[in-house]
Amino acid sequence: MVWDFIQNQILGMKWLNRLIQMGLSALGLNMENRWVLSLQFFIYDILKITVLLCVLIFVISYVQSYFPPQRSRKILGRFQGLLANFIAALLGTVTPFCSCSSIPLFIGFTTAGLPLGVTFSFLISSPMVDLGSLILLTGIFGWKVAIIYVAVGLMIAVTGGTLIEKLHMEKYVESFINEGTSVDIESEKLTIKDRLSYAGQQMTATFNKVFPYVIIGVGIGAIIHNWIPQEWVETILGGQNPFGVVLATLIGVPMYADIFGTIPIAEALLAKGALLGVVLSFMMAVTTLSLPSLVMLRKAVKMKLLVLFISICIVGIIAVGYFFNLIQPLIV
Repeated sequence: MVWDFIQNQILGMKWLNRLIQMGLSALGLNMENRWVLSLQFFIYDILKITVLLCVLIFVISYVQSYFPPQRSRKILGRFQGLLANFIAALLGTVTPFCSCSSIPLFIGFTTAGLPLGVTFSFLISSPMVDLGSLILLTGIFGWKVAIIYVAVGLMIAVTGGTLIEKLHMEKYVESFINEGTSVDIESEKLTIKDRLSYAGQQMTATFNKVFPYVIIGVGIGAIIHNWIPQEWVETILGGQNPFGVVLATLIGVPMYADIFGTIPIAEALLAKGALLGVVLSFMMAVTTLSLPSLVMLRKAVKMKLLVLFISICIVGIIAVGYFFNLIQPLIV
């Protein structure tokens, strides 16, 4: 019961939804009207995600202050083989949310001479799995879904990086990356006050960057939740369509957003009858393979390596989607 309270009232903020409903009713609005229900969904999700967004970014940025690029590179350089890929994937969980922000770090790690497979494990994990996703997914889908999501995301990152390492794709990295030099600069020792200040600055900067996508995501979620017939969603993304996972993945690839922007859409789709695996595949595709990040990555690697990276991610995401569809009755 304690965990249910944490999941529903603290992370899910169900009390806030009821409070908004009471406020709209007090204004004399008809709570059975679709426009009013859409307004309720929009206000509730905007406020809920804003609170979670600010708290999570602040906490994660504080943790991230202990892992500047120089220190992360040193940590990764101590390990070899599969363990190095796993450590790189774990380090990816404490980096910023969007895929574009991970590309400069990937380039820096590769220039510094870290194994290519290790840097790709980091690149896959960073946008796909972060500390925020664990907490946010717990509030929306429950702790079982959140933990499995993070576990399979790390598995994709480790497997993908290991495969790229075994295929010896180093020759498909652009020459300016291999010829670059890395200067080893010790980061200054930060006080707790410095780290809190850094976390506050990161929270403000990241919030300003991602909030427009949150508004768009919540708006789309409100439309799906109150205006799209449930039978449409069930037919296209439900159990009646065996290719729902593939469709959701391919739709998500060209989009650009982070997990905070995709959560409202995913929540609305699930409520309308979409399978869990379909919803999570869409989220993974959007956060991992955004078009802007692929354009940036193309500047650092040659087309053959880029295609291999995209293929690994797409195959992994589709496999995860079907896996979640199979186990949905057991975890939801």
